[in-house]
Amino acid sequence: MSARTLLAVAAVCLSPLAFAADGNADAAKDKISMCVGCHGIPGYQTAFPKTYKVPRIGGQYPEYIKAALQAYKNGDRKHPTMTGIAASLTEQDMADLAAYYGAQK
Repeated sequence: MSARTLLAVAAVCLSPLAFAADGNADAAKDKISMCVGCHGIPGYQTAFPKTYKVPRIGGQYPEYIKAALQAYKNGDRKHPTMTGIAASLTEQDMADLAAYYGAQK
């Protein structure tokens, strides 16, 4: 994990509401189609580039979701599919998706 990613995670831990207030869960309803194909299937595993268990993101902390998407976008986290998806997201898209999935049970 890079120093930049560690700093982002530390910032999230030290300020748990830093990213939560800026997302709009209702706005994300038009953006989740790129997520549900993998994250919406319980127990789903990808086969590219290797077998990988896709994590459940519903109910995850919004701060973590946003930080993870930012890390995929800036290259600190590596997965071809997630990197491509994150590259297309704006900061507001990330905040909206984080708010939507963070509100799930």
